[in-house]
Amino acid sequence: MALAALARRIFGSTSDRHVKRYEGKVAAINALEPELERLSDDALRARTDEFRAQLEKGTNLDDLIVPAFATVREASKRVLGMRHFDVQLIGGMVMNERGIAEMRTGEGKTLVATLPMYLNALTGRGTHLVTVNDYLVRRDAAWMGQVYNFLGLTTGIIVHGMTDMERKAAYAADITYGTNNELGFDYLRDNMKYTRDQMVQRGHTFAIVDEVDSILIDEARTPLIISGPSEDRTTLYTTIDALMPMIEDDDFEHDEKQRSATFTDSGIEKLEAKLAEDGLLKSGSMFDVENVALVHHANSALRAHKLFRKDKDYIVRQTPEGGEVVIIDEFSGRMMPGRRYSEGLHQALEAKEHVKIQPENQTLASITFQNYFRLYEKLAGMTGTAATEAEEFADIYKLDVVTIPTNLPVMRIDDDDAIFRTAEEKFDAIATLIKECQDRNQPVLVGTTSIEKSEMLAELLRKKNVGTMNVLNARHHEQEAFIVADAGLPGAITIATNMAGRGTDIQLGGNLEMRIEKEATGLEGAERDAKIAEIKRTIAEDKAKALAAGGLMVIGTERHESRRIDNQLRGRSGRQGDPGHSAFFLSLQDDLMRIFPVDSMDSMLGKLGLEQGESITHPWVSKAIERAQGKVEARNFDIRKNILKYDDVMNDQRKVIFEQRLEMMDAEDISEIVIDMRHDVVDNIVAKAIPPRSYPEQWKAEQLQAAAKTYLNVDVPVTDWVTEEGIDSEIITERLIGAADEQYASKETRTIAAMEAAGSLNPTVMRQVEKSIVLQSIDGLWREHLVTLDHLAKVVGWRGIAQRDPLNEYKQEAYELFQSLLENLRELVTTQLSHVELQPRPVAPPTPDLTSLRETHIDPLTGENDADGGDTEADSLGATGTDPSLRPIDPKLLVGVSRNAPCPCGSGKKFKHCHGQF
Repeated sequence: MALAALARRIFGSTSDRHVKRYEGKVAAINALEPELERLSDDALRARTDEFRAQLEKGTNLDDLIVPAFATVREASKRVLGMRHFDVQLIGGMVMNERGIAEMRTGEGKTLVATLPMYLNALTGRGTHLVTVNDYLVRRDAAWMGQVYNFLGLTTGIIVHGMTDMERKAAYAADITYGTNNELGFDYLRDNMKYTRDQMVQRGHTFAIVDEVDSILIDEARTPLIISGPSEDRTTLYTTIDALMPMIEDDDFEHDEKQRSATFTDSGIEKLEAKLAEDGLLKSGSMFDVENVALVHHANSALRAHKLFRKDKDYIVRQTPEGGEVVIIDEFSGRMMPGRRYSEGLHQALEAKEHVKIQPENQTLASITFQNYFRLYEKLAGMTGTAATEAEEFADIYKLDVVTIPTNLPVMRIDDDDAIFRTAEEKFDAIATLIKECQDRNQPVLVGTTSIEKSEMLAELLRKKNVGTMNVLNARHHEQEAFIVADAGLPGAITIATNMAGRGTDIQLGGNLEMRIEKEATGLEGAERDAKIAEIKRTIAEDKAKALAAGGLMVIGTERHESRRIDNQLRGRSGRQGDPGHSAFFLSLQDDLMRIFPVDSMDSMLGKLGLEQGESITHPWVSKAIERAQGKVEARNFDIRKNILKYDDVMNDQRKVIFEQRLEMMDAEDISEIVIDMRHDVVDNIVAKAIPPRSYPEQWKAEQLQAAAKTYLNVDVPVTDWVTEEGIDSEIITERLIGAADEQYASKETRTIAAMEAAGSLNPTVMRQVEKSIVLQSIDGLWREHLVTLDHLAKVVGWRGIAQRDPLNEYKQEAYELFQSLLENLRELVTTQLSHVELQPRPVAPPTPDLTSLRETHIDPLTGENDADGGDTEADSLGATGTDPSLRPIDPKLLVGVSRNAPCPCGSGKKFKHCHGQF
């Protein structure tokens, strides 16, 4: 370690060497600036067509970096009044070369993205900018879209709730902004369509992933899933739920670290005895193959009763249908109507709370973020915190992380962690510090890990007579972005969960653009100019006060599992050379310290003889905690890597299936494929009935005759053929192929004649029918295959007990299942086409019914489905998330109100029964 540090001091880090490599191009871009400043707007815009013409003549895209980046910078100066700094140009070059630009908060990543996005959009093949929520998609596309539009490029957005027509138009634009969930689900939905015209995406050429660590690391632990309704098992859920009260503490094991619960031997014995008594156990053990569904339901019921608590993890909301279970996002504190836990857990919770049980869903299509983003020919990313995960980015995505230097030196002071014995002492110390900061007019941002802790701290501050504060829980992204933008005002206190207000800079004195949008909207001419001047003056005065007080104070109430989240919180302070301060307060009762204990920490504090309210602060302690975080990060990396190894097996099969679908969709005529399938089926049924090197007396003639009728719809006298002199399997095969081909040809002739007689002649009708049946057969079998692979992945781990590698076992079995899928496909297509009888009317390509499908992406931090894009029922009720019939009220008055306090609207009701109701 010491040698590595010495080498870095002498030779510089890898990032330093990367940055140096770009300095020549930066100088060349700067040299072009005076020339471009003299161009008219039209002449500057015309450079886009010039670049495209050069690309058509064979110019390499990378040869245009200098003139293209210079053009974008000049356009940005004219349209936005923002000039790219030299370090921002370097960030753009890193991303253009398939890298991740790590740029601190406030360094202008949103503006940096315009450089590589413009350059790669010149190819006309479409580029995607991926971000974390719909608000940022709309904001960034509208903001940076001004630059693209000025330069003659088109911009589109992909957000939740759009129609296929709107999505197709958005993907057809030169530059498309969208969320990771929406882009992934569009890819899956496209591969369920039946014609190219129905598909919305047009390829995966270049993408920049904003907040790349959040999307490609945090959210990559769980796959995207599209599912549809399956058979109703309400009675089974209710029956299993009735057994849970007899399960005592000794009957199960609870692992808080893994958030799992499993039955012990005594618990299994109790269940088996009761299930056998009720006639549900089909054999002696619950773990026999025929009882696998019972194990699944019992495990879901155990988790529902022992891991999930009402009013913490979920609430029961009354509805006309008799009530529903609504998930509460523990991480952000918001309700998520319409979102459901997967794998039967939500149904188990509904059975536990005695409300109507909704049917389970069956997986129809699935992909992980790793495999979706690896579809792109060229992938890049940007974030404020990626260095700690550099190994994973390089290993899985082949992306190098380059730390971009800040435009101005960082002036923030980062204190060592203060560690207390108890959480109560820790929060008292935090409240005291916040009060001191407010007294000297210093703005404070407090980061918490859950809504519960945010509310507890807010209540503690009220008892200490701390003034106005904002408590944010990532409920409404747009509303909270405005509140976070004001977190830099003198004396402001903002308590926020880690994700709240992400993507919005905290500027000391306030955010000019947001203040103008909020206060000057609707004003025109001199009145608007006067208002803007007044806002600028107010911001300058407030900034001077905040600077005098020491800048933004960031307080962390505990360490997160990942160092990145802590660094994101620290990075909110000290933007663009401003002074700032950050401090983390911890206790031995924190989740990280309790679940992943730091060795000897408790004994060390005990030996120091800490009194009530005292803390220990030392660099060694901070380093010990960071080492513990490193262990957690490594464990999570292993989880993601292991998931990916299994998903890679499915991904190889997925690629084959999806590519075959596309080939068949594009082909005008797939009759040769259908003929090959039919002949393969004949070979197969003959091989099953006539073993190699066997005598005719040993042949299964009746079985073969029945199979010919079932699969080929032909009546052939196989029993007579086998009595002929000199007969063999090849002759039998030829006769069956001849009969099947003749039957199919005569059917086609009959169909065309009937259509001609009916006045609707269509010579290609059978080609259309063939394509339709093949595509629908592929889809149905692929869905069944996904379910089988999912079940296989869950049980194959037990083979490790027999000293067999589960992954190799999974690969082998998955391969055999895929071979079986292809055989079943040939049989299914042949059978359907042999038996189908067409009516004389035009055949249109089928349109898949996607209305009943459900999209799922389980947030690995909370266990909830975050795939609804934020446009939930709560959002449709307005900014406050309340019923529109309630009294109108400024949403800012609702922030931080205790649920049992009187509602600020003056109705006289408690907040939870008025504007705070679910």
